[in-house]
Formats: sequence, C-alpha cells, structure tokens
Amino acid sequence: MGIRALVVDDSAVMRSMIISTLRRSAVPVVAVHQAGDGDEALALLAREELDLVFIDLDMPRTDGGALFDAIRANAAWAHVACVVVSSDASAASDQRWSDGGAAFVQKPFTPEGVRAAVLKGLRVPRA
Repeated sequence: MGIRALVVDDSAVMRSMIISTLRRSAVPVVAVHQAGDGDEALALLAREELDLVFIDLDMPRTDGGALFDAIRANAAWAHVACVVVSSDASAASDQRWSDGGAAFVQKPFTPEGVRAAVLKGLRVPRA
C-alpha cells in the first residue's frame, strides 16, 4: 500500500525540496498534494484521503501550529500522520507535537532523516 501525502509550506521551493527528498527516501508514496498554507491544507484534507502531512510551522494565515491542532481535533483525520518541519531546533521539543504523535524533521534535511520522521509519524517500526 502506498502513502498519500500532503506537503504544506508557504514556499513553493521548499515544497519541491520536501517532495524531492521524500521521493528519494524510499518511502512508498503514491500521491503527493501541495498546499501553500494551513487553509489550503484543511480544504485538501476535507476532500482527499490522505495518510501523511508535512507541516511547516511558519506560514501566513493559518500557521503550522494551528493546522496541526485542527488535524488533531478532527476525528475523521485521527489516522493522519504529521511530520513537523522547521529550521528551529527548539520546535522539536514542543510538547504539542509529541503529545499529538507527530514526528519532527529539522531543515536542512536528508532522505534518511525524512524517512525516519515518516516512519515515526506513521508509527512503523524500523527494519
């Protein structure tokens, strides 16, 4: 079974980098959607069946923290794994992410780091 992912970042360049790195990470991705902010992401979540969301924290309108909280507050999205993406290392220790079951990957990232974060977010044991 392949993973249906959503990459949410206000930078088109960063979205492309995440998607490229995700594809090189050996994670079995069958579809990748993109959103430029949390509002676009919520609309996509409402109409697409998704398994995984990469969330940038610093975005206009609905930021990554508000998006994460909205995902976790909606029972229909309880199965959606979240990977928080940030250049701020202190974000990794934010209790909200770990309490909500999210994984964290720090920019700049590698395919191995992305793979580890996805597996943690999906709660898949490492091989």
